[in-house]
Amino acid sequence: MASVGGMPRVGLIEDHRLVALGVIEVLGGGGFHVEVAPTVRELLDRGGEFALAILDLRLADGSSVSDNVSALRAADIPVLVLTSGESADLVREAARSDVLGIVRKSRPEGEIRAAVADAIAGKPVASVDWAAALDADPQLADAGLSPREREVLALYAAGEKAQAVAAEMGISTPTVANYITRIRHKYAAVGRPAPTKVDLYRRAAEDRLLSPWE
Repeated sequence: MASVGGMPRVGLIEDHRLVALGVIEVLGGGGFHVEVAPTVRELLDRGGEFALAILDLRLADGSSVSDNVSALRAADIPVLVLTSGESADLVREAARSDVLGIVRKSRPEGEIRAAVADAIAGKPVASVDWAAALDADPQLADAGLSPREREVLALYAAGEKAQAVAAEMGISTPTVANYITRIRHKYAAVGRPAPTKVDLYRRAAEDRLLSPWE
């Protein structure tokens, strides 16, 4: 893991100084080393590895959310969005991008620290804001999953291994694997590919199959 002095190295892309200072105070107390840059380009120009990038959605350089996320992901940096949520369009754009989650700046400090820790560990960060953005997004095509496929996906995407899903549903492990393959094909067919387990989590979240969305 990219770290400084044993603390995960986190890049904060934020061009409001007071907000940046507040985030540094919150995360510094949680054992994270935070470096601030006003743009994604300036953060990337510093070089080295980052365990996570925390991205504000509205930056003064006029850059788009999707372009910023793409640039960070191209540098192999996972992305967590921290936003005031004032623009529903920007939040929806972020939800469609390759981010691990969307968290409001107004959330309790402990919740923000936990979200950052989960994102650094590679775990998707469920939140009401992410769910609301996905639920209101007209661009999400229905993959047409059967009730049984939805049940398999809900269990598997929530973190269960195939063997545990099989045991809970009373089917064989190869049958679970077949279900997952069909589920991936169905999502790919409607332009919502899910080649990894994190992608499957996103699709399950988008389709309100996980408990935070129920």
